[in-house]
Amino acid sequence: MSELVTAFQGPVRGADRAVLLAHGAGAGMDAPALTVVADALEAAGIPSMRFEFPYRTAGRRSPDRPAVLEGATRAAVAELASRSGLPNERLVLGGRSMGGRYCSMIVGAETDAVPALGLLMLGYPLHAAGKPERRRDEHFPRITCPVLFVSGTRDSLAPREGLTQASAVVAGPVTLHWLETADHGFKPLKASGTTIDDVLGDVADTSVAWVKALAR
Repeated sequence: MSELVTAFQGPVRGADRAVLLAHGAGAGMDAPALTVVADALEAAGIPSMRFEFPYRTAGRRSPDRPAVLEGATRAAVAELASRSGLPNERLVLGGRSMGGRYCSMIVGAETDAVPALGLLMLGYPLHAAGKPERRRDEHFPRITCPVLFVSGTRDSLAPREGLTQASAVVAGPVTLHWLETADHGFKPLKASGTTIDDVLGDVADTSVAWVKALAR
């Protein structure tokens, strides 16, 4: 696997937690939803690290095979632990859509599960587009750490009723935060009077408050 391309923000010393932010399938580590959360975490004195999956580093548009995506996620966790000086148990893992999903998969793996302080799911893709019958929640019962789901009420990849039902089987404490009229990309309806910047501000504020409230 090629060397990870990363962006580390925040204090190197003194923090008792750090956050991994993995990107979604259609955008890289500089996606607005990730950078606004990283900036808000830094302002709160919490370090974070974003990274590029190999296909993005290679300039490809299609995501890598599942084994490669999982391997890159595990490598990113190890890199964040090294750079922050914190054990895995003090790391919050997550990110946008596909990236958050792979973080949840390594935490809820049947073998060689990765311990974590919490999971931050920004737009969890409960199923692929047009395939609601193939849910991506088989690993949920094995997740024992706290989980925050931040999702739009118009997210076609995770309808409100479906995500609420799926999250109920997570073994750890679950928090659901709904972004009114927002779609999977967090874009709200114009008629709502809310802008994308408003929504991203809500995502950042909610994420930081939840991360700060996790047990010391």
